[in-house]
Amino acid sequence: MNKINLKQKLTSRKLWIAVVGIIVGIAMAFGIEENEYAELAGAITSIVSIVTYIFGESKVDAARIENETKTDISAEIDRLKRTSETT
Repeated sequence: MNKINLKQKLTSRKLWIAVVGIIVGIAMAFGIEENEYAELAGAITSIVSIVTYIFGESKVDAARIENETKTDISAEIDRLKRTSETT
């Protein structure tokens, strides 16, 4: 069974557009004014954009750190090999 990648799901634009649609639809069903649900949709979209950006940047930063760590480890292994060959 495949493991669900929650971070990837939460950064999905499709998911958040669906969430906004559901919230605005429910708000319309309860009879809020047109300009109020436009404001609500705008506020939710802004918040989602910020959260998505933060998740995206954290994923990029994590990949960069992982790559730097692998490079550092490889360099140290090479240094140790050279040291053991000379002794």
